[in-house]
Amino acid sequence: QVQLVESGGGLVQAGGSLRLSCAASGRTFSIYAMGWFRQAPGKEREFVAAISWSNGNTFYADSVKGRFTISRDNAKNTVYLQMNSLKPEDTAVYYCNADRVVGAARYSYWGQGTQVTVSS
Repeated sequence: QVQLVESGGGLVQAGGSLRLSCAASGRTFSIYAMGWFRQAPGKEREFVAAISWSNGNTFYADSVKGRFTISRDNAKNTVYLQMNSLKPEDTAVYYCNADRVVGAARYSYWGQGTQVTVSS
């Protein structure tokens, strides 16, 4: 099992910045990628960004490219999401995700979510 604890959400004005953190604990040795998803009211959960745990390759949704940066600290088993130039449409609950592979089996874990609200 992997446990994920997010922090860093809050209320910010449009154009502002926030930094989210997600600390993983438990069986972290077999994590191969971590990422962030978000879910706005009345909408489905959507992909935001992801990072490979081994080589640091990053992936972003088109809607956040150039504004958000995902990074990791392997020693701390923590992933970060730096969000700049925030827009009201970024308002959502942000969820941390970790994918783990054990043999042929793949497991996905989720944090409890942290609210990000961007006021216009």
